Amino acid sequence: MTTTAPDGLHKEVLEANLAIPEAGLATLTWGNVSGIDRTAGVFVIKPSGVPYDQLTLDHLVTVRLSDGIVVNGDLRPSTDTETHRSLYQAFPSIGGITHTHSTHAVAFAQAHRDIPVLGTTHADTFNGPIPVTPDLTAEQCAKDYEYNTGQVIVDLLEGDDQRALEVPAALVAHHGPFTWGASARKSLEHAIICEAVADIALHTLALSPTAPPPPHLLNRHYTRKHGPDAYYGNPTTS
Repeated sequence: MTTTAPDGLHKEVLEANLAIPEAGLATLTWGNVSGIDRTAGVFVIKPSGVPYDQLTLDHLVTVRLSDGIVVNGDLRPSTDTETHRSLYQAFPSIGGITHTHSTHAVAFAQAHRDIPVLGTTHADTFNGPIPVTPDLTAEQCAKDYEYNTGQVIVDLLEGDDQRALEVPAALVAHHGPFTWGASARKSLEHAIICEAVADIALHTLALSPTAPPPPHLLNRHYTRKHGPDAYYGNPTTS
């Protein structure tokens, strides 16, 4: 098995990382995106602490999925690398992961609250609340902290790959959001949507809503984009 990721994956991961500050999801160097090549058994991720305005293809780091060993790259990978690896190992449908410290999603994480489904904007992407994990224990923080950060998400979703597909995001308590998708680019899109619906939810909750939206309305919005008879959008054209 080769341990070299294709050039196209590096380009996609670079572009997704550069889009984090463009989308207003990062302060300084906070945040990272990775993408995986499951055939090669490796994933590509942003290096630790490199400013976005200096980030290039040559800075990206390739990590082996099985054991977390760096197989290509001169820099240390993101400190969140083991969290990404934990999620990739648990959920075979995941092709890319984004982690940010975006303001409104972090507010829910710090308040230890799920991001609730308050309307169709949320339901267009997430088939349910974006859940928040339990606090990590002292033991989980003391040893293998970053890997255990992924594991609390895995435990929260009960290792259910279908559940991860339907709600491709979670909040780590008192930390922030991790989102994922079929590709690095798609995981970034979910991070942008996660932050947007968190912002909308905070404004809605400030108005003290008295009734949740009807489930049939939410289900209609989710299934028209993601159901077996989905009809949102158009086929990709070359």
